[in-house]
Amino acid sequence: MNLTKILEDLRREREQIDEAIFSLERLASGAPRRGRPPAWLKAHKGKGRPPSTGKEKLPAAAKSAVGA
Repeated sequence: MNLTKILEDLRREREQIDEAIFSLERLASGAPRRGRPPAWLKAHKGKGRPPSTGKEKLPAAAKSAVGA
């Protein structure tokens, strides 16, 4: 195997790891971030239970108890 190719691959991986560490440190710092959140973060937050609209349907028994 070519030694220079191995070194290039390792340097590229080191850059990716450094970027990942930097991103995680920024998230962990809790400092307010400016601008739009990254797409991956926005997509992750969108999963889960949708927020309530305030116009929830009440069952018939509950409607009669509230109206009385």
